[in-house]
Amino acid sequence: MSKAQDLKQRRDVAIAQGVGTRTIYADKADNAQLWDVDGKRYIDFAAGIAVVNTGHRHPKVMAAVQAQAEKFTHTCFHVAPYASYIDLAERLNHMAPGDFAKKSMLVTTGAEAVENAVKMARAYTGRSGVIAFSGAFHGRTLMGMALCGKVVPYKKSFGAMPPEIYHAPFPHPFHGVTTDQAFDELERMFRSSIDPQRIAAFIVEPVQGEGGFNVAPTEFLQRLRALADQHDILLIADEVQSGMARTGKMFAFEYSGVVPDLTTLAKGLAGGFPLSAVTGRADVVDAAPVGGLGGTYAGNPLAVAASLAVLQVIEEEDLCVRATTMGERLQERMAKFSQRDDMQAIGDIRGLGAMLAIELVTDRQTNNPDAALTGAIVAEAEARSLIILPCGTRGNVIRLLPPLTTPWELFDEAMDILEASIEACVA
Repeated sequence: MSKAQDLKQRRDVAIAQGVGTRTIYADKADNAQLWDVDGKRYIDFAAGIAVVNTGHRHPKVMAAVQAQAEKFTHTCFHVAPYASYIDLAERLNHMAPGDFAKKSMLVTTGAEAVENAVKMARAYTGRSGVIAFSGAFHGRTLMGMALCGKVVPYKKSFGAMPPEIYHAPFPHPFHGVTTDQAFDELERMFRSSIDPQRIAAFIVEPVQGEGGFNVAPTEFLQRLRALADQHDILLIADEVQSGMARTGKMFAFEYSGVVPDLTTLAKGLAGGFPLSAVTGRADVVDAAPVGGLGGTYAGNPLAVAASLAVLQVIEEEDLCVRATTMGERLQERMAKFSQRDDMQAIGDIRGLGAMLAIELVTDRQTNNPDAALTGAIVAEAEARSLIILPCGTRGNVIRLLPPLTTPWELFDEAMDILEASIEACVA
């Protein structure tokens, strides 16, 4: 029995079934490569779900964490605050779009960031309603689940959701949902079922993650900003997966020129250490009462040190530019590959920067989803030593999230494996 098989048996006995896992049991990782407990080497095009944008164990990130660990690992910021938390908040306030005073708070997970953004919005507006969008993913906590626009597996079996959470259509040109149609439904909702004066915030991903890497059209975000202003509703940008240089800009919202009131960050923020943030308008962030925000581990000093190093690496290594170049190469190669007569299963290629998706269909006439083919390709790629992930509300999208520091020769090897895997499964 292999070490991985042994670990799987132990995992099945010891760990909750609801914690979904893959079959790769990691032993070590470096930049864009990962080795399992049996010594098999993989190219990692999942990056821990867009977490290690700066690669596994970037030397500057590891050095910063080691230096902090020699000082202290935890005091609780509420009990004995520390300068690095303030340093990072200042950096985020400076980086975030918007010509207004900003403040930040740090927590641990993306779901926590979302929950705290909603708390701020409700405290500031005195309203309780929140509108999210179909296909959204905002976390697995109770509020996060309620905001999600995907039932299986995130809502199934978990009972009633918190009240006054609503969902509107997200534009999806590939499936015929236009910006006009999305706004027609929003206006219908305001006429028939939701008083806009009860809505505290819209929350939206500029590029949907779990929903299938659906890119919000610029017109959609601009009109959403205008509608929010019309009704004194706040706009929350969920940049948990799309932020931190992943799309070629620090924040994916920058492509639209739209400035949100609040922005949530996590995943790539700290290079593999658990950290998240809410950054936005100072008057909105400050609306919550003293003691109403935070947490015991919020803004952990090791994670904060890692984050400050990540920001340094993004700047020094021009990772926004590299993400753009990587995205162009991904798009060009997959577009050429999809033009082959035997690649009719590739229905759509979309994304921003190095956040790219391939949607698999039974045929291009109906664009019906092919989740079985998607699963087969993911498994075949894994057998050939490439880690990729599925996503999408219909389970038929492959998402590519290479570390932005991936060497080009490794990138080309990964693309060769991906194409060979698709060929093997389509044939």
